[in-house]
Amino acid sequence: MIYRRLGRTDLNVSLLSLGTGGARRLGQATGMTLIDQQALVHHAIDLGVNLIDTAEQYGESESILGRCLRGIPRNQYFLSTKWSPRIGEDFFPDPLALQASVERSLKRLGTDYIDIMFFHGPRVAEYGAVVDQLYPVLDALRNAGKVRSVGLSTPFVYDPAQEVARVALTEDPAIWDVVMLKYGILNQHAANHILTLADRHDVGVMNMAAVRIKLPNPVLLEALIRGWKKSGLIPRDALPDKNPLDWLIQGDVKSVIEAGYRFAAEPPGIATVLTGTSSMEHLTANARCLENPKLTIAHSARLKALFGSIVEYA
Repeated sequence: MIYRRLGRTDLNVSLLSLGTGGARRLGQATGMTLIDQQALVHHAIDLGVNLIDTAEQYGESESILGRCLRGIPRNQYFLSTKWSPRIGEDFFPDPLALQASVERSLKRLGTDYIDIMFFHGPRVAEYGAVVDQLYPVLDALRNAGKVRSVGLSTPFVYDPAQEVARVALTEDPAIWDVVMLKYGILNQHAANHILTLADRHDVGVMNMAAVRIKLPNPVLLEALIRGWKKSGLIPRDALPDKNPLDWLIQGDVKSVIEAGYRFAAEPPGIATVLTGTSSMEHLTANARCLENPKLTIAHSARLKALFGSIVEYA
């Protein structure tokens, strides 16, 4: 496993990290038993994964993770979790709710500190209230030793340009230790500004959902590429209609998914790429993808030329 420094946190984190959200939610969606969930988490640790991400909004993920980690020394892993200031479509910047959420997360995770506490997907219009009304709560919890670092994740479904991260790193770079964003073959816009700003201010970057949802699904991928051709986002003759990215499968790159993980980890400023799975086999395969976290120069350049200017949720 390769390890990279997570910005000013000075944490050396595994290039592959384990996420407990997404479709699988640590096996909640597939009916995994606690024994199987424990085996999955322990397998991740055995592979060298030392960063696990969760959130209060991910069903029972925090509680499950807390049980799975019992008996593993706390210095063998880092934990990040998140709190959303939203209930459905409504924004509630409630400092007391944030304080209570952190205390609940600590209890569920079975720990006395959280390595990285994120604001979960605030939108640009909400950013000012997050900084003015909510950030002081996490800053106080950091001073109390219950939170080690503070971060912000982007709501890429609603904000594919991930503008909230650009605003945060432009207006208040000193207060953010980590940003969590989406950067991948089909979502490259973060590289235009955000990765540069993060590097300039020594802010750590965690890459989420880099190989989700359309990239690993041939039917959805082909439909997406057809749509982008039709709308003029890419030339009609740029890619074949069938298996449009199979040209990436060459040399030691064995699948489009592997190419996706490698591309997601290419920028040196990205410290870790999250993967969510309920399968030990998939977890092992994803870890192997990042043993050599780069594509050929030509393939990487072609992907950037094709998709680098597209700003859509994919």
